[in-house]
Amino acid sequence: MPSQLEQLRSLSTVVADTGDIEAIARFKPMDATTNPSLLFKAASLPAYAAHVDGALARAAGSGEAKVADASDRLAVAIGGEILKLIPGRVSTEVDARLSFDTEATVAKAHHLVGLYDQAGVGRDRLLIKIASTWEGIRAAERLEREGIHCNLTLLFSFAQAVACAEAGVYLISPFVGRILDWHLANGMDKPATPQDDPGVQSVTRIWQYYKQHGYQTVVMGASFRNTGEVLALAGCDRLTISPDLLGALEASDATVERALVEGGERATAPAALDEAGFRWQHNEDPMATEKLAQGIRNFAADQRKLEAQLAAKLG
Repeated sequence: MPSQLEQLRSLSTVVADTGDIEAIARFKPMDATTNPSLLFKAASLPAYAAHVDGALARAAGSGEAKVADASDRLAVAIGGEILKLIPGRVSTEVDARLSFDTEATVAKAHHLVGLYDQAGVGRDRLLIKIASTWEGIRAAERLEREGIHCNLTLLFSFAQAVACAEAGVYLISPFVGRILDWHLANGMDKPATPQDDPGVQSVTRIWQYYKQHGYQTVVMGASFRNTGEVLALAGCDRLTISPDLLGALEASDATVERALVEGGERATAPAALDEAGFRWQHNEDPMATEKLAQGIRNFAADQRKLEAQLAAKLG
């Protein structure tokens, strides 16, 4: 009997949620996704020591600008190493501190794409990862028109998902585990089954809505807390999974059934969300507003830690 991981691969595209080269080599995902938290951890791994030194040596400017450029170069170097091991794309994240600045997000995306181009990596191997704020979605809309595909992350509300689809975003990463975390912290009993998990229900609703309205945006479930959540979304377009959970799925040969099934019905899309509509609908979801803000703060904090680590090496 094939492992649960192999069975899952026949239903969903498996993506590795890590920057750990050894884990990526072991599990052989189609794509891989990184974020500032993962890059900060990766920068401490012996496998990346030479890349850290190289990023610092090639960084342009001085002071904070030099450190920021070194951080971008390190992200691209790690992305390049990951791409040697996967057939698909790597997601590289825009600085979370730019989450409310459309122009700065576009400029940072251009810089990252330029660095990848210098390294011989084309746009067909990349996703630029951007927080799903209104400003981030507008930046992604522009980048998509330029042929730069985007991964919209920190997605918690239905309004975020609708706005991303309407903007023609290539891929969204709706979070599962962090949604459950919020509900448990706010008095919800532990779900009796994975299907009762509010994060699973959120991603299921988004996936069904996209299929019903014919949106081409890829839905990639993310931020899993256990294998039950993962398997409850079997059939989702893509699933980005941590090495620990990939290992657990590899170790089990229990049967995996398709959980998400397209109904086949089609519906006319409602009027597009304008900024006021988006902000109001998102604001009406206290979980989403809190988790988006918290996620941006946490990614920004890890970005600052990474830059401090690099600055210390510069002396």
